[in-house]
This record gives sequence, C-alpha cells and structure tokens, in this order.
Amino acid sequence: MTGEALFVLDQIDLDGMAKKYREAYAKAKPFPHVVIDNFLPPRALKSIADEFPAPAQIDWTRFDNPAELKLATKRENQMGERTRLLMHQFNSSCFLGFLEALSGICGLIPDPHFWGGGLHQIQRGGFLKVHADFNRHPHLALDRRINVLLYLNEDWKEEYGGHLELWTADMTKCGARILPVFNRCVVFSTTDYSLHGHPDPLTCPLGVARRSIALYYYSNGRPQEELSGSHNTLFKQRPGEVFLPDLQSLPQSPSRKGLFSLLRTRGKVTRK
Repeated sequence: MTGEALFVLDQIDLDGMAKKYREAYAKAKPFPHVVIDNFLPPRALKSIADEFPAPAQIDWTRFDNPAELKLATKRENQMGERTRLLMHQFNSSCFLGFLEALSGICGLIPDPHFWGGGLHQIQRGGFLKVHADFNRHPHLALDRRINVLLYLNEDWKEEYGGHLELWTADMTKCGARILPVFNRCVVFSTTDYSLHGHPDPLTCPLGVARRSIALYYYSNGRPQEELSGSHNTLFKQRPGEVFLPDLQSLPQSPSRKGLFSLLRTRGKVTRK
C-alpha cells in the first residue's frame, strides 16, 4: 500500500446523488434504474482500475456456455488492496443508506460473500445474454432487490460494443442501451422482469476487456406483487434469437470451462 490517502465514500455526496436521482429512478423505463456518470473521484477509481487483475493474472472463474462468455471472481484474496477496501465500503451503512434513499427500498442487506458479483471481465468475443437474475441468495435465503454495476473501462469506444441493454418484460423492445464507460455507475431494481444483459459479442481489440465491479443487495422479504418461486438466472431470447434446450435456466453457481459441451450432449445442467 502506498502512502497516498485512501478513498472514503462521502455521505454528503451520496445523499446529494440520492436526492438528485430518486425521481428519475422511480420513473425510468423499462424498469427502475439510473445511470450516474463520474460516480467516484476519477483518481480514486483509476487506482482501482490499475490493480484490476488481467485475464492470466489470477485464477478467474470462467463462464463458457451459450448464454455467457466471461470471467469473474468474488474471492477477496484475488483483489487488490484498494479494491477490497472499496468493496467493503459498498457494503457499509453509508452506501446502504444511499441505495435506500435512491430506490425507496428499505431494509437493504449487503452480501459479504459477493455471490455472483465481485469483479467481472469480458474479453473480445465475450457476451452475456439477456436475463433476469436469480432472485434468492442461495446461502442467506434473502430476496435480491438491487444491482449496482460500476465500470472501469478507460477510453472505451462506441464501436467496441458491450452496451448494457435493458429490455421490456415481453422481450419485444430494448428500452435502454448503456455504454460501459469509465466511472459510470448503473443501479437498478431486480425483479423477475428486470431483463438485462450485453448479448452481442464484444468487438474490442485483443488485449482490451470490458471490466466492471458488480454488487447485489437483498432484503428479508419483498412486496407481495413481486413474489414468485425461487429461481436461478432466467435467460430470455431476443426477437429472432434461438437458444439450445433448457438454456432459459442455468445454475446459480458458476460452472467451469466445458459447460457448452455439456449442454449440447445432455440438454441440461445440474447445480454444482
């Protein structure tokens, strides 16, 4: 750790952002969300980006199947020191208060295990098909309510693709396309109908990757109208898109290289 002062989230700044964006969040289509640029001081986030591990630097979990091709890690010992400190701050009461004021959802609970979250990295050709997220934490038995995505992609160009797409519940229209540029934060409510993804393969140059921090927040119970049976990630077909059998629901736990072959030979995947 260098002698440079560590970044600490500012409660006053967060309160101001929540007040500024909460009405837009509630009214956003196709489901409640907000896009906040320059979310953190650029110098602070640059130090996080600088220690973000390269594809060959750590033992990433590899998602390699017809629905997603990406790298991820939720293991803190694979993260840089500044990244770990930032992740812990995102699980603090300070940040939870911001999310509650922004979204109107009270009693939010962080996930110290970063299940399904952490650091995500997509290389050239990678993608994540449109989906609704798993709705219950597999270990804590809590209801998933909020997603927070923070992008670390400096000099990201439009032609690279990788837009986060938000789709309508009937999968007839993409309601928003969000370029994953540096220091852009996306917050959205998670329900069975908050369909999202970046479904087209990245066209960024070799050696460039779409990098993000993903955090998920929960509550003990949720509104009656949002209740449904517990489910894994539900992948949805875009108009004209065809999935292999049983692709609509893959296990919550990430699988290793070779799932694509398993799907083709067996037609389904069992939970690991």
